[in-house]
Order: sequence, then structure tokens, then C-alpha cells
Amino acid sequence: MISAHNVALAYGKRVIFKEVNIKFTPGNCYGLIGANGSGKSTFLKILAKEIEGDKGSVSTGKGERVAMLRQDHFAFDDQAVIDTVMMGHEQLFKLKAEREAIYAKEEFTEADGVRSGELEAEFAEMNGYEAESEAAVLLKGLGIGEALLSKKMKELEGGEKVRVLLAQALFGNPDVLLLDEPTNHLDLKSINWLEEFLSRFQNTVIVVSHDRHFLNQVCTHVADIDFGKITVYVGNYDFWYEASQLVLQQKQKENRKATDKANELKEFILRFSSNASKAKQATSRKKLLEKLTIEDMPVSSRKYPFVAFRPERACGDVILEIKDLCKTIDGVKVLDNFSLNLNKGDKVAFVGGDSLTKTTLFQILEGELQPDSGSFRWGVTITPAFFPIDNSSYFEKDLSLIDWLLQFAPTEGESFARGFLGRMLFSGDEAKKQSSVLSGGEKVRCMLSKMMLKEANALIFDEPTNHLDLESITALNNGLISYSEIILFTSHDHKFLATVANRIIEFTPSGYIDRMLTFDEYLESGEVAKMREQHYQGEADLKL
Repeated sequence: MISAHNVALAYGKRVIFKEVNIKFTPGNCYGLIGANGSGKSTFLKILAKEIEGDKGSVSTGKGERVAMLRQDHFAFDDQAVIDTVMMGHEQLFKLKAEREAIYAKEEFTEADGVRSGELEAEFAEMNGYEAESEAAVLLKGLGIGEALLSKKMKELEGGEKVRVLLAQALFGNPDVLLLDEPTNHLDLKSINWLEEFLSRFQNTVIVVSHDRHFLNQVCTHVADIDFGKITVYVGNYDFWYEASQLVLQQKQKENRKATDKANELKEFILRFSSNASKAKQATSRKKLLEKLTIEDMPVSSRKYPFVAFRPERACGDVILEIKDLCKTIDGVKVLDNFSLNLNKGDKVAFVGGDSLTKTTLFQILEGELQPDSGSFRWGVTITPAFFPIDNSSYFEKDLSLIDWLLQFAPTEGESFARGFLGRMLFSGDEAKKQSSVLSGGEKVRCMLSKMMLKEANALIFDEPTNHLDLESITALNNGLISYSEIILFTSHDHKFLATVANRIIEFTPSGYIDRMLTFDEYLESGEVAKMREQHYQGEADLKL
């Protein structure tokens, strides 16, 4: 259990939240949601006592341990992977180190013997003898194999480090678990494993995530940061969305009724206040008007960009033909005889395999890379638009957002650019912001603007939901559902995959699987499951 008492935080005149009183109880998983900049990560740090609010306090149950997913990927570079995980339980790790130091002594004193007995008892009580095997099980579930356990953290890739730090937070059955974007850098298999782990976890969980399917799977409650406060709803993300919309609609309805009544009273008073026979009634209505309360509707921090892709023309019969594409990068064959023919209306999700495989394929289709062998051909009617996973090269020039956007619409003027940027949440002076100082989410919204301006009939997206808040993900998701032409994309967002794709291509160790199915149908298909098992077993046999 963990509680916040009268917690408040402001940056200058900007109030993030005030007088927050909230209790998070065991056996529940709370999804902490809010717009970018609403204070989600900051509130987690306050709960973890890493930072303090402007006022208020945080308390936990007596003797309870709080664990938090750390974001510093370099803090444990000199530690072994298995030790890094066990360091998540600080008291146990110190005990283990003291125990090992005593047994490493060449001369064992009587005092050492007494202390070793105490250590053994404490170590057993903390389940220390199973600590390494527990850490290994956590790492395996997150895709970190036995071969990496003794390696130093600095030898791991970025995504692998994130998984180890997640295992560190989960290790040792903490009483309170604080997770900030735990699904970042996880593949779908690892996300499913984490969902199952949290569904079995009996203590308190508070999680920040932009993955709507993940929130729906794990959350028993949603804690919504908006309007300068935190409101708790019972249920998952979808339930919160429906409930919050109903509350907002009810308030709007009540305000409309009050406004209509006020206007009616004002009209009567204006018409009859100077009429002697109606003066008493007019006075009575003045008193009613004074008692009538019309609440100022609070301004939500949530903003939804306008995302709509409108192709200039429909696709012709020939869309994209790929034949036997091969590409080797740094001695590793990332594409091996890949072939594909697109049909009208195809919305293809590429899943599985290394992210480099999918990125390489998209870069070849965009013309940024040349294949080692094989060929591909876009149809003459096709205009593709590309969203890269790394967009940094588009923001190297120091331009205002107005000038940045007009690079892709040279015949338009400033008023057009301002209007377009306003719909993408860059209103007023935001449109004058320099492109070189944008946040990750702001850059993504700019790239989506660029793609919309192209009016393409074939869209290619490489992880477009990275860096976006839930509102922007929802807007992009809805925009792609409505889009009538061709989409090729990759994403780790389950709901995004499930609602957009009508065709799935999975890269496996021994080839690829191509099926005309939605993502959920693909996951549930017995035929596909059998085929996947054969593909992955084939790779295991080759290693043997």
C-alpha cells in the first residue's frame, strides 16, 4: 500500500496537480494516465521519494519495499547482468555481499562464525538461496538468455539493458511496484509475458504506459491526471475512456440546461422589468437568476491532433512487387529471398524478427538502401510516403516550424502553415518554435504533417507510435483505420496492430509467414501457431 497526502506540484505559475489525496491498495494495478507534460513520471518519482512535491507527503505500510523501473541505462554498466537484477532488492543484495565476503576470508574468527549464522538466517528468510534462479527466470521471460547472465551491462545493447532494468524492478516481490513505460523496447512475446506476470502479482502496481492494450490487460483501476487533480476510476483503460466521456457529457448537458434557463430568465426580466403589472414576477426571476449556478467548464490538458491521410488518387492494379530481396548488414543476413505482391486495400503489419529486418526493408522500398540482390517495383500509379524510425535527419536545419512545414508545401503561404500546424497542436507562438529543439513527440507530429501533405496512396510507417502520447496514438490509429489505400507498418502497440492491419507478415529465424488475417486472428490461428513453431524449431535444430 502507498498513499499520497495533500501532494502538490507546480512549475512557476503552471500547476501540475494540487491537494492530491490518493491511496493505492494491494492486489490492484493502477494505470496512471494523462497528456504529455501532465506529470505522470514526476508523480511516480514523488511516490518513490526520488523527488519531493511542493508540499504534502507519501507513506507506505510499515516495512514495505518500493521498487521502481529505472531509466538510467548506464548506472549499472560495470555490474554483471544477474547482479544488476538482484540489486533491485537492495537489502538482500547487501546481505549477499556481506555473506560472500565473510566466507572469502582466509581466517574465520569466532565473531565471523556468529555473524555468518545470523546472515544465513536472514538470507533464508529473504529467500536468498533462490535469488539467482528467480532473477534468471525473470530475465528469460523478458528475452534475456542464460548466455548473457554473466556479461557486464555495458556489453548489452540498449533494448537488452531496458529488459534487465525491468527484471530488476520486478525482482524480489516488492510490496509496491512503480513502472514507467515498461513495454518500451519489448517485443510482443515479452509484453505478453509481462502482462501475465502482473496479472498474478498480488501487491500494489502503478504503471505509466502509452500501450492501450497493455493497460486494458493489466489494470484494475485508472488514475487520471487532468484538470490539476488525479481522479481514480475502477476498471481498465477502455472503461475509463467511456466513463470519463460520460462524466464530461453530463457536465456539458447540465451547463447547457443552466445556460438556457439563465437566458430565459434574462429575457423575461428585460421584457417586463419596467412593466408595473409584471414587476413582482421580474423581481422573483432576478432572485432565481442569482441562485442559478453555471460552472466554468474546466480545461482539459488532453489535446487530440487532427490526423487524416487523403490520397490524391486511388491505387491502380499494380501496387508493389518484391522478388527475392536479399540484404546483409555487418555480416548478418537481415533479408533472405523476401518476396511480396500487394493487393488493393492491403494494410500489412510486419511483426517478429529483428527490428533491423523491418527497418532495412522499408529503407530499401524508400530508396535509402540498395538490396544485395533481388528486385522491387512500385506501380506507376503509386505515390509512397515514408515515416522512418529515426527522423533526426529531417530536423538538422534550424527552422521555425512554419518554414519547416513549407519545405513540403512550397506553393502555400504562412497562413496555410499556421492553420495546418494548429490542427497538429502547434498553435499560436508554438508555430514559431525552432525545429531543432522539438521533443520526440513533437517531431513525430511534424513527420505526420509532412506525410499528410504528400497525399500519398501508399503509407510506410516504421514504429510511428514511439514518443506519442495516448491522445496522439488514438488520433493516428483512427486516421489509419479510415485510410482507404495501402499501408505497410510495424508497431509494438497491440491495439494499433489489431485495429489497422488486415494482413500479417511475420519474420522468423527460418523465413517468413504471410497471412491475410487481422492481428488477433493471426495470434489465435492454430495453423499459424503450428507453422511458427516449425520455423523457430528449425532454427534451433540448425544451432544444434
